Amino acid sequence: MSDLNLDATQLDRYSRHVIMDEVGPDGQAALLDASVLVVGAGGLGAPVLQYLAAAGVGRLGVADDDVVERSNLQRQVIHADADVGRPKVDSAREFVEALNPDVAVETHETRVDRDDAPGLVAEYDVVVDASDNFATRYLLNDACVLADTPLCHGAIYKFEGQATTIAAGGAPCYRCLFPEPPEPGTVPDCATTGVLGVLPGTIGAVQATEAVKLVTGIGDPLVGRMFTYDAADLTTDEVPYRANPECPVCGDDPVESVASQTYQETCAVPE
Repeated sequence: MSDLNLDATQLDRYSRHVIMDEVGPDGQAALLDASVLVVGAGGLGAPVLQYLAAAGVGRLGVADDDVVERSNLQRQVIHADADVGRPKVDSAREFVEALNPDVAVETHETRVDRDDAPGLVAEYDVVVDASDNFATRYLLNDACVLADTPLCHGAIYKFEGQATTIAAGGAPCYRCLFPEPPEPGTVPDCATTGVLGVLPGTIGAVQATEAVKLVTGIGDPLVGRMFTYDAADLTTDEVPYRANPECPVCGDDPVESVASQTYQETCAVPE
């Protein structure tokens, strides 16, 4: 797509992108042509959807099987009090459509599992992992690596957050960094641990930034680097990690499908 495909309204809406040498009209056109799947419409998914919609990502998929609860509203900023009891995918869709009519929203009211993950991932250019449990994180990692689809990971806990990006095809992937999920019962109770309300805004914005970079080809994504953030001390760090030749997904002898892997449910990290 070229700048000739941007109409006058779009040139106005995205003018701060268009005037950037690094983005320009071609970069904005790439965003409008792009498709991103966001798995999770909660604490992390809310700022991801908000910023990707504002940036003009032309097709956004939202996958979530949960309904809005009042306790969500302290951090899940795309949902409102009037949405309590509604499916999150519905209120997320209405928020995005109100923010930017250029964006087509596709809702998937489901908890992504091994049966539907490969098909969902195959429909999008980039996947953003805004889930709240380890089984989904490993499942998305594996499905994306096997489909050669880039993945933007994020997670939060109390005052702490982390983000990394898995390039198309992996190597290194999430399993290279964390070969196995924690044992059941070792993760703190989801309902009582809590999370600082503004924290997912920071990590979600990082994930959205990574997705925009992948679509436009700008900058250096967090591939092989884990970005960590501590809101209590306002400190950041970066942990490099390498591909593991013995990784069952991106290593020298990878599995052929997600059906070859086990995804054990563990307590969700609170959003």
